[in-house]
Amino acid sequence: MSEFEQSRRMPASAEVVFDAASDLERLDAWIPRDLHVQADRLPAVTVHEDRTGQDARALLRRNRDQLRIEWGTRDDNRYAGWLQVAGIGEEGSEATVHLSFFGHVPPASLVEKSLDESLSRLEEQVRGRVGRAG
Repeated sequence: MSEFEQSRRMPASAEVVFDAASDLERLDAWIPRDLHVQADRLPAVTVHEDRTGQDARALLRRNRDQLRIEWGTRDDNRYAGWLQVAGIGEEGSEATVHLSFFGHVPPASLVEKSLDESLSRLEEQVRGRVGRAG
């Protein structure tokens, strides 16, 4: 098993960040660009990967009380992950995303780049929400 994790400070409360990250209509706005999630009947989702053209059955759980999202493949246990948001001060927070691969592991540099880009895109979504609210 290989694990990867990155964190990023966010310019909004933990609740605002969680709401942006867990919005099923906007997941494609922050997850890796070549992945597309279609909600079936939660927690069941289908993930389409542009690179392979394949669809994978997956699970996605959102827990607002814990400000946590968890996901993973259903049929082959290829990967699992989570995003946890924690408050820092009155108007800031930190989002941590974690991925675990069981079996084939993509190159570490690609995974790390994908995590960094995803957190950057999530930060953009959060800034947009804060800007609209302000």
